[in-house]
Amino acid sequence: MLEISAYLGLFISAFAAATILPLQSEALLAGLLLHDRQAVWLLLAIASSANVLGSMLNWLLGRYLANFQDRRWFPASPAQLHKAEQSYRRYGHWSLLLSWMPIIGDPLTVIAGVLHEPFWRFTLLVSLAKTGRYLILAGLTLGWS
Repeated sequence: MLEISAYLGLFISAFAAATILPLQSEALLAGLLLHDRQAVWLLLAIASSANVLGSMLNWLLGRYLANFQDRRWFPASPAQLHKAEQSYRRYGHWSLLLSWMPIIGDPLTVIAGVLHEPFWRFTLLVSLAKTGRYLILAGLTLGWS
């Protein structure tokens, strides 16, 4: 039962951390890796897939919210949206490789949805970035233990 709780907790943590909520999942993953009771490959698969799914939710929210950008309650002003669009267009879809980074990564995935980044390319680049981050974290964690 504790194993299922650990996996579920990691999934929820990694999913929520990929949304606009200010959460982290790295500490939980590192703790589970150091606890040495769960399979490393399974922990990495759960964290990566949950984190990518959270980013997909951001993309969907961006796609949906784009329909309301002329409304008063829209979370970004037209100037802010234009600036974000210019930056995204300048650096292109490759900027999604930075989706793993704190502070800029989550808004970047929302902007990709607003700007209609193709879902297949979005998913591929975000999956590479987020899985790569967890692989590096696991390597560092297990290498130091």
